[in-house]
Amino acid sequence: MTHAPTPVHAGWPAQRAGAVLSVNLDAVAHNYRQVVARAPNAVCAAVVKADAYGLGAAQVAPVLAAAGATQFFVAHVDEGLALRPHVGAQAGITVLHGPRPDAVEACLAHNLRPVLNSLEQIGWVRAVARAQQRRIGVVLQLDTGMSRFGLSTQDVAQIAANPDLLDGLDVQLVMSHLACADERANPANAEQAARLVAYAAQLPVSAPLSLAASSGVFLGPDYHFGLVRPGAALYGVAPHPDEPNPLRPVVGLKAHVLQTRTLSKGDRVGYGLTWQAEGPCRVATIAVGYADGFVRARANGLVWFGGLPLPILGRISMDSMTVDISAIPQGQLEADGMVDLLNDTYGVDDVARAEGTIGYEVLTSLGHRYHRNYTRTA
Repeated sequence: MTHAPTPVHAGWPAQRAGAVLSVNLDAVAHNYRQVVARAPNAVCAAVVKADAYGLGAAQVAPVLAAAGATQFFVAHVDEGLALRPHVGAQAGITVLHGPRPDAVEACLAHNLRPVLNSLEQIGWVRAVARAQQRRIGVVLQLDTGMSRFGLSTQDVAQIAANPDLLDGLDVQLVMSHLACADERANPANAEQAARLVAYAAQLPVSAPLSLAASSGVFLGPDYHFGLVRPGAALYGVAPHPDEPNPLRPVVGLKAHVLQTRTLSKGDRVGYGLTWQAEGPCRVATIAVGYADGFVRARANGLVWFGGLPLPILGRISMDSMTVDISAIPQGQLEADGMVDLLNDTYGVDDVARAEGTIGYEVLTSLGHRYHRNYTRTA
């Protein structure tokens, strides 16, 4: 039996918002199960940092928990504090950046597990372990070639020579992060996997390894190790942009038309007057702009009405953009009508290509000025 979607609303009221963002929570759960199926021998965590990539951790995280996720990753301590009520006391929450020195006690008091990326962070947490006379569960991150986060080869050698540097710490996971996971053929992927194994073997701990985030999961079992950390894949972003996307789209976005007008040959549009009409045409101004996540200098951008693509004209403004609606029969799209900026056939990866960026940035830039519909089948 098929059930109609049951919406839960958030954000600005529908009658006042300029646009409506729809989040399909069933698709999120489906995508989580897809990743689990790809890495059946690993624990599948769920990355919900940046407010679940802009889609709302309060709504998304309980759905992931119901789908089987017991481990969640965030970037900052306060993201973990905000997440805790939505996943329960028993769920594991890991803080990727680890705590700053004055945040260690708050992190631990709320049962958040810190990722320790440096000898300094190790020292801060050891001091609390000593003061509280207990062992503290932690994750160690190793730098295997990205030069961003993690213990260097020299740090690893120092810990190997001085195991007491980890006194008071219960190392539960050793992780690293792939720099080129979205490029399947890039030799850096295998090099990083080999380095993770080699560096971890030098440490005086026995803990599972973790390397693969979203794209890494789809590189295959050589990258899965003991735990995988999908994030963007859960929200429908393609793991490898040059391959068919095996994941379901999660988000849709519809914007209201604020005004329509007819232009004559030579009329110009937008700041800088960068677009000029070559003949008579009709245009519509819609209620989404760069403050809502669509970059000002977007090239080759489209919005949609039914199956018709509507080119974006000129520069996008802070709160609006102008599109060519000449292809739509007169009277079908007028003020307060709606057009699609994201839908099942033109998703975040398509917008990313038009903007010269990646789907991750599109999602996390969507902002908070939309009315939000969260739907599940009853």
